[in-house]
Parts: sequence; C-alpha cells; structure tokens
Amino acid sequence: MRRLNLGLDGLPALREATGSRALDLPAAVTLAELAGVDAIRLGVTEELRPVRETDVADARRAARRLELRMAPTPGLVKIALEGRPDRVILSGHGTDGTGPLDLRARGVALDPVVRTLAEAGIPTAAVVTPDLEAVKRVHGESIPGIEFYTGSIVDLPDSERRAELERLGDAVRLAAKLHMSIGLGGALSFRVLPEVLEACPAADSVCVGRAALGRAVLVGMDRTLRDLRALVA
Repeated sequence: MRRLNLGLDGLPALREATGSRALDLPAAVTLAELAGVDAIRLGVTEELRPVRETDVADARRAARRLELRMAPTPGLVKIALEGRPDRVILSGHGTDGTGPLDLRARGVALDPVVRTLAEAGIPTAAVVTPDLEAVKRVHGESIPGIEFYTGSIVDLPDSERRAELERLGDAVRLAAKLHMSIGLGGALSFRVLPEVLEACPAADSVCVGRAALGRAVLVGMDRTLRDLRALVA
C-alpha cells in the first residue's frame, strides 16, 4: 500500500499569523495517525519560522514516524541530529523550504550532509524536479530516496500538464529501476492527486499538506484523512 505523509507546517504558520497559542500540534499528530497517516512531516528553515525547534521536539514525542524537510545546511543538520526524525527530506532554499533542490547550482554539496545523517542512523531523500538527470545525480550521491516536486505541474493548462506528467512518469520509472524509494509532493490536492498518481503508479508515498488542513476545517480531520487515504491507496 502506498504511504500517506501529512505535512503539518500549516499549523505553526497559522499560529504565527494569528498569534494564537491554542493550536495543539501533538494533538493534530495523534488525530492524523489515528486516521491512517503513515508519517508526519515538518519543514524547518534557517530562520526557524514558522516551525520552531520546540515544534520538532513536540512532534517527535507524539509521532510514531516523523520526517523533517530542510535545506542541506550545517545549521539545519544540527537541528536534525538533535530532533532525531525517522527521515530527512533535503529540499531547496526557498522562503518556506518546500521547493526542489537546484542540483546544478554551485555550492550544492549533498555528500557531507547525507554522510553525517547516515552516520547518525537517519536516512535521507532529496526533493527534485521531475527530470532524468536529477534522478541520476541523486542516485550518484548515494541518497536512497527521491521525492518529485509536483508544485510546478498541478496548475498548468491541460496540454502543458499532460506533457509534464509524462515527464514525471519517465522520471519515476527510472528511479524505480534504480531501486530508490519514490515520493510525490508539492501543492497536491484532492482534485489533482488521482491524475498525478495515474501518471506514476510506481510512487511509494505521497505527501499532502495545506490541502488536507484546509479541508479538515470544513469536514474534520478524521474524515479528510480517511478520504485522502482512500485516494492514495
């Protein structure tokens, strides 16, 4: 069965936007796991906003499986070593840290980060654009997992989206041949998820964040995640 990962960055972001102290991250983690979520994900940035170190610690205590999304920088590696997530997802340096790595950029040195985390018993995956060369680069860095960023695909016009989904499918097939774990994430919603999964049935996991939290406001967390679990299976 394909794994469902839930990004909960939206809760700390709401706390920061509203100043509310009533948002209970551990309770949300527990509810999500009871509804069938396989892993909880938080993303940290160098500014430690909106997700704080205390959020990582709270989620670690509450979650059976916690993933930490972050850029491959020394300061954030320290956060990961202290927080002890079950997996680290290496992503880009954008303002919210959700984008893909630019593997062509100068100064992108993944090997020291991957090696440090591996020595601490923390496996890694890399967020990349759906591109065959990106798959080869991640595999060459001995990173066991890859997550294809779908945020730049889902809102394209139909003809362009179909072409990009074909490109995504090709990248997923190559990653599968290389025996990598394969995830999908980035702006996925209930509307687009079936189309994306149809293009790449070999994907092992899906990460959904704000779309799930937004729907949960209307129909509740339990129903939202059970519906999502049914879509992902």
